[in-house]
Amino acid sequence: MSVSSSVIARTPSLLSPHDLGGLLLLLFFTGSQRPSGSPSLMSKRRGLSLEEKRGQLLQIFYESQDFYLLRELEKLGPKKGVISQTVKDVLQTLVDDDLVFKDKIGTSVYFWSLPSCAGNQLRRVRAKHEADLENAKQRQIQLQMQRESLKKGREDTVKMNEMLLWLD
Repeated sequence: MSVSSSVIARTPSLLSPHDLGGLLLLLFFTGSQRPSGSPSLMSKRRGLSLEEKRGQLLQIFYESQDFYLLRELEKLGPKKGVISQTVKDVLQTLVDDDLVFKDKIGTSVYFWSLPSCAGNQLRRVRAKHEADLENAKQRQIQLQMQRESLKKGREDTVKMNEMLLWLD
């Protein structure tokens, strides 16, 4: 009997027909391989991507609509699947993108984000994109007019077509 199957046999309370999570955690923490011949119950562990971590941290703010210190967020992060060592870096990306606000009051640095702030941020981004689109349309019209003005002296002639054939 392998180590994992002996551990599983001794711990029936962790295993229920409805909870494979107990088995997955048991196999993960024992560090043993799956028993031979049985189907793979463990998928490869994959951490959250940066965008998923950002979403989880924003969810903390939106659910509570409260102010937090960094150390409080480092305690709440693992409950949402964000490793406490990465909370500071992820939080800084959110601050850089104006999705989370920070303010230093005395010696403490407070972080907050409210759902209404996110709505305002989205409206600002939309207005910026609309302005960029309008500028691009103006630039396209300007370039089309410039192209037409440059074409006036370069109409196709028989002589030019003969020269182009000669070059090929």
